[in-house]
Parts: sequence; structure tokens; C-alpha cells
Amino acid sequence: MKTFKLVIVGGGSTYTPGIVKSLLDKKEDFKLEELRLYDNNEERQRKVGILVEKVVEKFDPELKLTLTTDPEEAFTDIDFAFAQMRVGLYRMRELDEKIPLKYDVVGQETCGPGGLAYGLRTIYPMMEMIDFCEKYAKPTYWIVNYSNPAAIVAKAMRILRPNARILNICDMPVAIMRNMANILDCDRHDIVADYFGLNHFGWFTKIRVGDEDRTEELKAYVKEHGYMPPDERSEVRHNDASWKHTFDNAKYLARMFPDYLPNTYMQYYLLGDQIVKDADKNHTRANEVMEGREKRIFDAVDTYEKTGEIDMTPFFTGVHGEFIVEVAMSLAFNLRKRHLVMVPNRGAVKNLPDDAMVEIPAYITSEGPEPVRVGEIPAFYKGMIEQQEACEKLVVEAAIEGSYEKALMAFTMNKTVPSAFVAKQILDEMIEANKEFWPKLK
Repeated sequence: MKTFKLVIVGGGSTYTPGIVKSLLDKKEDFKLEELRLYDNNEERQRKVGILVEKVVEKFDPELKLTLTTDPEEAFTDIDFAFAQMRVGLYRMRELDEKIPLKYDVVGQETCGPGGLAYGLRTIYPMMEMIDFCEKYAKPTYWIVNYSNPAAIVAKAMRILRPNARILNICDMPVAIMRNMANILDCDRHDIVADYFGLNHFGWFTKIRVGDEDRTEELKAYVKEHGYMPPDERSEVRHNDASWKHTFDNAKYLARMFPDYLPNTYMQYYLLGDQIVKDADKNHTRANEVMEGREKRIFDAVDTYEKTGEIDMTPFFTGVHGEFIVEVAMSLAFNLRKRHLVMVPNRGAVKNLPDDAMVEIPAYITSEGPEPVRVGEIPAFYKGMIEQQEACEKLVVEAAIEGSYEKALMAFTMNKTVPSAFVAKQILDEMIEANKEFWPKLK
């Protein structure tokens, strides 16, 4: 049996134990020779590594597990890198959210000014990681990237490292499809979704279960209930109050724009005033995560180090880990499985720029994705996507050129920002907050 060496970049993430559990669930078909965790925060990774060691002991005790902060040790001869970097950790996510909210602008980690700030932090660390793969990994390596904001990261890497073997993915469409499956009483893997957009900025156009088109049935449900399943089934990651509110908000978008079913992130661009009105400017999603999942996982490690006892089940995420493993397996074995991924447009969406990084269905082969052609899209959706794509293009150019003017253009162009005056105030405060992370803007 063919075996693989795999590194998880961002090994100190609280999602790592769940991803490892998903990997080991597939050990009969996707056998790991060695699993490595790599992070630049040694203590955080050490603590998460305690949980990962327990997962390995339970599900594949013969697997070699390595924790390292050394790039050469992490990347040498690997077949796969799973990337889930969070540059600046939750301390910076909190600022990404709270600074815009001071100006009555959406505060969100990947959308609006917060997403642009996060992107400016992540571009060069991602480039560095690709360089490590190019230097140390097998020539056939694949990076499967979850690192956010994936749209900006994907666009930047197409410019800075165009030959990198990287596939950018997002689990939000899959999480929505999981809820769709619960609504339609079917298995998620039986759903065939047609979709177009950018990452965190798109729409489902058709939902089939096998050969049966169930789009209209689903639309009727979503107009009344959003994406909340009838029995409120939902995995832990998306089951708290803020996520329930997000899934519920989809009903307003489905009623106003009934042609297609929205990605939940569209609420930030189309319902921004209401999102700000509903927000607690002093206690954002970053605080919820730090007080919730982050605290639970590190409290569990502290308890284990004192008592030797731990319950691992709360840390086994479902669709997040499952999806990245499914994509990797299709790359590894040329399975040609159909997934929603980010690819250069190159005419797939006929009336969008060729160099846009679009999120659409593609068949995943050992040579990479083969996109499904979408054709032309209507003016409303085309216009919104072009505005967002131009915003992301400008922020990438700002990072590469060190251009304050282009950063200001990007912040001004973002649909969540009401004026250039507000954009400049947010940008200037973001520059100060991110001075240890951003490239210098002049």
C-alpha cells in the first residue's frame, strides 16, 4: 500500500485534533507513514500535540508523530501539507473585528476591513510556506490550504508563486451542504451542487440529490427557515448562537434574491447595516471563540496534565476535517471527485476576468483541479463579484508594492465600507494595530 508523509501547518490550531481524527478514520485507504505538526508557537503546539498524541494512540498507535518548529524537519520529503495558519492568533482577530465596528462597519474575520487586514498579515507567511515546500518537500507535493482569508491568499499566490502546487479550499460551502442534506433528509455526499462566486462570496444555483433536482424544494424551505435544519442538527463548530443566527439570516437573502441560494457570508455584504446593529461591539465572535472552543481545549489539556484524564470527543470536528481529507485523497489517487474549490477563472465563468480566483465545482485529479464551466452569470451577481474581486486584487497589490494608496483603494471599494473617509480612518488604525505583521505601506 502506498503511504504518505503529511504535515499540518498551524499544528497548534484547536482544529488539529479533529483533522487528525478524520485522517486516521481513512487509514485503510489513505495510510500515513508519518504525521508532522509544524507551528512557530512551540508552547501552543505542545499543548495541542498532547491531544493529537491521544488521537494517534487510540486510532493508529503505530503512526510516527513528530512535533516541530523547524521548517526543514517539518517539510522534508512530505507528500502533503495541510495549511491552517492564523497569523496573529485570536488577539489580532479581535482587533480585525472591533476596529471596524467602532466606525459602524461590519467587523468580521474574513469579510470587510477585518478580512483585508487578515489578508495583509497572511500573504507573506503563506509564500514562505510554499518556499519551504519547494525547498524540502517531494516534487509532487500538494498544499491543501484552509488558511484564511482564502480568496486573498489564493489571488496573491497566483501572482507571487504561480507554479506552487497549492489547492485552496473552504469548508463553509460544505457546512452549508451538510445542513442542506439534513433539510432534504439525505447524505451530504449525495448532494451535487452547482455554485459560482469568490471564496466567502458566492451562490448555489442548483442542488441535486443523485439525479433528482431538489433546488426549488430547498429554496422554499430556506425562505422560511434559512439553513437551520428542522431538528436543529448541526456539528459543534457551527452550533452556537452566532452561527444559528447566521444560518437563519439566509432566509432574508433567499426572499429578496430568489434566483439562487446564498453562501452565508453574503449577509455581511447585503445585510451589513443589520449585522452591525445586532453586533456587540465589545464582545465579538473572537471573544466567543476564545471563551469557548479555545478555552475548552486548553483547559482540557491542563486537566489532563494534572490528572491524566481527558474526554476527547468534544474536539473531533466533523465536516472541517472530513473535507480536507476527501480533497487530499482525490489528489493522491486521481479519484476525480467533484468538490467546490478555488481556481483561476480562465473562462469558467464566461463574463468574469480570466485572472479572478473563482470558487466553483471542479473534478480533483492527481494533476490538480479540472473546473466545471459555469457560463455567463446575471448582471447583479457579476457586478458584485467584480467589485469584490477588484477590492481583493488591490489589497494584494498593496502588499506586493507596499502601497498605502492601493490599500486605501481596497478598503474604500469594499462593499461593507460607506465612504473613503471611513475607509481611511479604519485603515490608519489597522496599520498601527498590525505594525508587527503587515508589509510597510508608503
